[in-house]
Amino acid sequence: MKKLIFISIVSMLMVVLVFSGSKKKYGKELSLKETTKISEIVSHPEKFDGKRVLVQGPIVDVCKMRGCWIKIGGDKEFESIRFKVEDGVIIFPLDLKGKSAVAEGIVSVKKYSVEELIKSGEEHAKKEGTTFDASSVKEPKIVLQINGEGARVDSK
Repeated sequence: MKKLIFISIVSMLMVVLVFSGSKKKYGKELSLKETTKISEIVSHPEKFDGKRVLVQGPIVDVCKMRGCWIKIGGDKEFESIRFKVEDGVIIFPLDLKGKSAVAEGIVSVKKYSVEELIKSGEEHAKKEGTTFDASSVKEPKIVLQINGEGARVDSK
């Protein structure tokens, strides 16, 4: 009887140890083995446009509306990239902020003209009931994101 109790306790401890260091999976399985530094993507966006990449870093923000994106901090201070998934396909919980992620997807680089940025700013202000100063837009803007397919996040 003592042997059976001992085996049960050891088994439960093993299960706890295995799951305490586990990673939560979101979306598809990751297929790439080599990571790309976020700083490389930010420095040379045209080189990565349309390319599949695997990035890793701390989750510095999470979409508060639908959980449809996470922002992953880069290897350089104040750099990050948005990892956007299709609405409803993957939902990232808000408590992921601060945890470490490994994520895979396709880099998207979009260049917005001054006119497009002004129009977008005005629409956003109208929707939010705020004001927008069109003179604050001085130049075109490049927006980078990874169209996310799958991620693993530390559960701790």
